[in-house]
Amino acid sequence: MTRRLYSMEEVAEQLGLHVRTVRGYVRDGRLRAVRIGRQYRVAREDLEAFVGSPVTDPPETRRHRQVEVSSIVEIDAVSPELAHRVSTLLTATRTHPADQPLRVETAYDEGKARMKIIILGGLADTRQLLEYLQAVLES
Repeated sequence: MTRRLYSMEEVAEQLGLHVRTVRGYVRDGRLRAVRIGRQYRVAREDLEAFVGSPVTDPPETRRHRQVEVSSIVEIDAVSPELAHRVSTLLTATRTHPADQPLRVETAYDEGKARMKIIILGGLADTRQLLEYLQAVLES
């Protein structure tokens, strides 16, 4: 069985104290610690004896992989009606529940008949949105 050893920083976090305070406790002999190289470590048993109750480890933070896509779509020769239709489609799609937040911005330049769409979101949601957009543009 491996023995759990805490660094000075971990002990300070557990106790809600500054690291210097914990080091002072070790220097004064109030908190028992083992020197390993140039650093001190406190055994779980010693920390529990100091606190007077069982010590629980903080939950490990799990890292979740998050992938975000940034897409810019520029469409030339767009009529005002089609631009409105595309904007309506994108607005309706954004309210659909998604794995990740999906952000969509549209801009239409009537003088140049050009539409620009900026999409920020997860892979699956962005792919689905682009497929909807392709279907509307091809119809």
